[in-house]
Amino acid sequence: MPYRVREVQSTPNPNAAKFILDKPVSENPTSFFNAAQAQNHPLASKLFAIEGVSSLLLLGSFITVNKTPDVEWKSISQRVTEILAAEAERQSC
Repeated sequence: MPYRVREVQSTPNPNAAKFILDKPVSENPTSFFNAAQAQNHPLASKLFAIEGVSSLLLLGSFITVNKTPDVEWKSISQRVTEILAAEAERQSC
């Protein structure tokens, strides 16, 4: 299913951001606290490949991405958007 980022919202935690999508990504809360837990989830494993991503929460029409403090949001946000756009292109082929 294609996903497009409509908005990126900050959270009270400076190391977490909420990516609002145009479609639901998960009906139930799905959390991954490390890359090993995401091995069998294609989208989550791609997001964990981004340097600095430390955990993920997928729920409804959003993904909350947590990062390590030493990595800037700019690079992570850009890669999340690119991965979701690539997922959309892959799904439309």
